Amino acid sequence: MYLLKLPGLTFVLTLLLSACSSVAVNEHKASATVAVQLLALNDFHGSLEAPVFELPLSADDQHPIASGGIARLATLVKQRAAGHRNSLIVGAGDLIGASPLLSSRFHDEPTIEALSRLGLSLSAVGNHELDKGMQELQRMQNGGCHPQTGCQGPAPFKGASFQYLAANIIDDSTGRPIFPAHAIREFDGIRIGFIGVVLHETPTMLTPFARSGLHFLDEATTINSEVAALRAEGIEALVVLLHQGGFTRNGPDDCTSLSGAITRILPKLDKAVDVVISGHTHRAYNCKVDGMLLTSANHYGTQLSDISLTLDRKSGDVVAASAETLVVATASVAEDPAMIRLIARYQVLLQPLLQRLVGVITAPLTTALTAAGENVMGNVIADAMRTAAARNSGQLVDAAFMIPGGVRSELTTAGPVRFADLFKVQPFGNELTVLTMTGADIEAVLRQQFAGGQRRILHVSEGFSFQWRLSGPDGAELVPGSVRINGEALQPERNYRVATNDFMVAGGDGFTVFAAARDVTKAGNDVDALEAHIGSHQPFIPPSTGRITLVTAP
Repeated sequence: MYLLKLPGLTFVLTLLLSACSSVAVNEHKASATVAVQLLALNDFHGSLEAPVFELPLSADDQHPIASGGIARLATLVKQRAAGHRNSLIVGAGDLIGASPLLSSRFHDEPTIEALSRLGLSLSAVGNHELDKGMQELQRMQNGGCHPQTGCQGPAPFKGASFQYLAANIIDDSTGRPIFPAHAIREFDGIRIGFIGVVLHETPTMLTPFARSGLHFLDEATTINSEVAALRAEGIEALVVLLHQGGFTRNGPDDCTSLSGAITRILPKLDKAVDVVISGHTHRAYNCKVDGMLLTSANHYGTQLSDISLTLDRKSGDVVAASAETLVVATASVAEDPAMIRLIARYQVLLQPLLQRLVGVITAPLTTALTAAGENVMGNVIADAMRTAAARNSGQLVDAAFMIPGGVRSELTTAGPVRFADLFKVQPFGNELTVLTMTGADIEAVLRQQFAGGQRRILHVSEGFSFQWRLSGPDGAELVPGSVRINGEALQPERNYRVATNDFMVAGGDGFTVFAAARDVTKAGNDVDALEAHIGSHQPFIPPSTGRITLVTAP
């Protein structure tokens, strides 16, 4: 009897299972809302390997300890996206440019390849994407060998699988954006519009060559124009990828202290904007401003913003938005094997450069400090910066300043020096920058060496000198009237051209006066400058100290 009834039972069970399956498949369609996850990064700057951090930018800096690297970032992205029906990876610019050697040596092709493998879908163009000009950025998008050096990677460069967006970067020859102004992505029948914008001040951060043929529109005006265009298409869910940002004083959740350029842009935006994913300032924050969700995920791939959106199926608009900022921790996140293999291929190709002979030094270049806080290695770097900045910018450079925490190693033995040795000294891939400052501005920078009871003595180039003294039980101060340039007293009202690196120009290590300087011009890479300086003075004889003097109080 049992065997005779089995086919009938099977038929009934099949009908029941089919009905359950149909309910499961259509369950998401019956829901009144659609959930969408955005995973966002910004200011990656080619940091394929976990970065070695400089000293904190300032008292409110949020450097995660021991974090980053594309292999761990890839693992975290997979972990966070798991279980989400609708997930998209987006960027807010400066994914390339000012990159470490592993990426910059190959014109940032390894980073484009890695981010494509990561699954990045869309990114705003940042100012550093344009460091080498529009044509090179278009090559990053479309692929092809470098016009000067050819194909140097393990395979021909295919270009990005993700799409750059650039609503406010206009090609003078066409009158149109150099990349699409916006992109549309659909999730369960609901469309989201993504608008990509770079900071309006980008031309001031580029060489004349890099900005040639381009002009840059106001951020808020451009965004609002694109919002109107997208809403005309019936799209109500609107996300802005904005390469401009802000600062918070006491960590990423201290939204009441939000300051910086972002605060002049947000109030001007159409209230239809739901989310602004920002960057440029290398900070982490997660705030609600006038109903808009605002995020930024620090820099160098050390953090990731996990953004949750709830979209109303009827209106198509965002009805809820929240975010979590995640640290890409080396201690708890495993490395993705595919990314490890990708990095390894480029590491092998990099070895000939690392072993390249730069020259011979006649004595060690040490970081041992004098009583005044000066050292030989810092002097060499400052001299190299000034020489390279003048050569690369074609301008007279009066002085150069090197951040004390940026000197990460020393050359302890007389004899041959290889490029790898120099890269240990300056591993950050900082860009040299020339800017205009008054004598009063320079004095203000020098006073910032002693702000808050600290003694962060800058390394200065040959021909520049100053004195400082102890003051009070724990303090110190610049000696008034002691600053000299080529033997002449610094004139407070006179304009001087000075060189430093882009970290300092951003107000790094508390030297905020640099951030207000004028006529900013890029002037090459720091470690390249050091190589050229040592290589052009053979054999290299270390300079003496004595540029900075500690004097007794009167």
